[in-house]
Amino acid sequence: MSSTLVLGIDPHSVPGMDGDGVRAVLDRELARFAEHGIEASMTLITLDETAETTVVAALTERAWDVVVIGGGIRKPEPLLVFFELVVNLVRLHAPGAAIAFNTSGGDSVEAARRRL
Repeated sequence: MSSTLVLGIDPHSVPGMDGDGVRAVLDRELARFAEHGIEASMTLITLDETAETTVVAALTERAWDVVVIGGGIRKPEPLLVFFELVVNLVRLHAPGAAIAFNTSGGDSVEAARRRL
């Protein structure tokens, strides 16, 4: 069975965001992986001093076939440096994993399937 790690920003840590609503979308998307025969795990990151440690712990938990980096990390221009850090952490700690990008929390399955 293929394995996918999805990395995203914890919606409860973003001021003004409906954390519960976004988390429900993310949980539904995580459940969709099983429908496609893909084992998946999601790590949601808080943008604080624990962010890098959280990413490294998730990447080294096991060997991943693909790592999906979510739009919450990739899209906001103020997070460019963090996005760059995440890409380099994937290269360092999960060198055998393909890297994929979703456009929203609702198409991570499709992003992973493009690289599997």
